[in-house]
Amino acid sequence: MSVIFDKVSKQFPDGTLALDNLDLEFAKGEFVVFLGPSGSGKTTACRCLSGLEEITSGRILVDGVDVTPLPPRKRNMSMVFQNYALYPHKSVFENIAYPLRVRKLARGRIAEEVSRVAKLLQIEDYLDRRPRQLSGGQAQRVAVARALVWKPDICLMDEPLSNLDALLRLQTRTELKRLHRELGSTFVFVTHDQEEAMTLGTRIALLCYGRLVQFDVPRKIYHEPATRFVAEFIGRPAMNTLEGRLLEGVFHTDDTEIAAPGLLETDRAVVLGIRPERIVLHRAAGAGRVPFILDVAELVEPDTLLFVKSNGTSLVARATEDSSDIAPGDSVYLEFPPDALHLFDQSTGRRLS
Repeated sequence: MSVIFDKVSKQFPDGTLALDNLDLEFAKGEFVVFLGPSGSGKTTACRCLSGLEEITSGRILVDGVDVTPLPPRKRNMSMVFQNYALYPHKSVFENIAYPLRVRKLARGRIAEEVSRVAKLLQIEDYLDRRPRQLSGGQAQRVAVARALVWKPDICLMDEPLSNLDALLRLQTRTELKRLHRELGSTFVFVTHDQEEAMTLGTRIALLCYGRLVQFDVPRKIYHEPATRFVAEFIGRPAMNTLEGRLLEGVFHTDDTEIAAPGLLETDRAVVLGIRPERIVLHRAAGAGRVPFILDVAELVEPDTLLFVKSNGTSLVARATEDSSDIAPGDSVYLEFPPDALHLFDQSTGRRLS
């Protein structure tokens, strides 16, 4: 089974263009994450796939079949919402069983399937409880169980972890990865949290203003961002970006020069990028080292984030070694390895090298 968004656009009655000619294709069994900031179109893309939103133009194909005109009930997809949408007057068992009762399965088969999925999600001890008696993590697992119990072709999840605390989010991410591996089902997951996206997705579709910016495996999105937007959106802290000019293998700003040999033969205005962890920290001046003044040091065990500045240039470096000997106002010297540098076009933001 493959899912194809073929030039899909969605414009709301107020004129808002939520999706702009979205072209995207992924295969059966993937864990695809729609990632982007608020208003990027990720939830709209998910709802268009499910049939909860009608598209303005284009088409959506599932396994070669155009599902664009089909209502949600005929698309064989389930959805987990941000608020879980459990029935408060029904037990956990009845919440999970509801999709099966709608499909008029035999009573014995319903009990068998509910037991199976409850065991898979480790909620078999809560089947007699009401939703109000559950913790956030337990309620989330019940919502996932209800979505999976009838074995849909695709399970859609719209920011299902956003209501959980940090520890529960981590635990639930682990459970979802295990669940996806064991079931081999197709999962489509919507989030604005890049950490969720990077840890969960087999591939990530990064959206901005309704357009697909990059669709790739997490590692490539991190190490080879297609645009400046991707570079600055992915990473905590984000990639450092500096505007300047590349001239004869040296990147120039008004007050900083960084050697960038072999990256680009043509002299032009560019944006230079480097991840904070790739910057090498030195205490003393030397060849290829650029002087900066330490502004703020943030201890994020086991690392330290060093916010440095030099006239109008500001950067953040991630130091893995003990940096307690450096205080705000001290001079530091940063080295920028050529293989860690990224170049983007200043006007379009597209990746150059």
